[in-house]
Amino acid sequence: MSGITVPLLGIAGAMIVGAMSPGPSFVMVARTAVSSSRGDGLAAALGMGVGGVVFAIAALVGLQAALLAVPALYLAVKLLGGAYLVYLGIRIWRGAREPLAAVQDERPAGSPGNAQRAFLVGMGTQISNPKTAVVYASIFAAFLPREVPLALALAVPAVIFCIETGWYAIVALALSSAAPRSAYLRYKAWIDRAAGGVMVLLGLKLLSGVRSG
Repeated sequence: MSGITVPLLGIAGAMIVGAMSPGPSFVMVARTAVSSSRGDGLAAALGMGVGGVVFAIAALVGLQAALLAVPALYLAVKLLGGAYLVYLGIRIWRGAREPLAAVQDERPAGSPGNAQRAFLVGMGTQISNPKTAVVYASIFAAFLPREVPLALALAVPAVIFCIETGWYAIVALALSSAAPRSAYLRYKAWIDRAAGGVMVLLGLKLLSGVRSG
């Protein structure tokens, strides 16, 4: 069981950092919660979770097959992923003072059509986000063993769903209220700089693993 717990905890910790880092997914959920309704924001959060599961399964199967066929790809993914995370962290840091756009939706807030649309847009944003692709591939390459036990393969998508849905649900709940939204906007520069610094550190960790490997 310990052989499953250690990589699962590593993936969970890294995924929490990745989910919390500002990016298109965060902006989409935040904008939905601010401009539409709390229910629409939660629908978008659920879409993020489902998109994360779809991507996790695809990355888990494809990445592991590729790593078994081409062992050198294991180091290449770490190198590219680490470099991109450093680049992403620097961009987040530099853009910390950019305002968070809030776009008013013309349709009635909280309507079934809006919730369905928010869910689909959330799932699509998650799946199509290039940052998500690199982060997932990098984390899987860093923490998954070469031979993945069935229990671990089943647990990873479930954990990712809980992390992605849970984090974006928190974002939706917080930014759909006036006081937390004002607080985030007031301290956005510091929050984004902290997140950017964490992403840089994660990228450097992956790059140091390439050198040591």
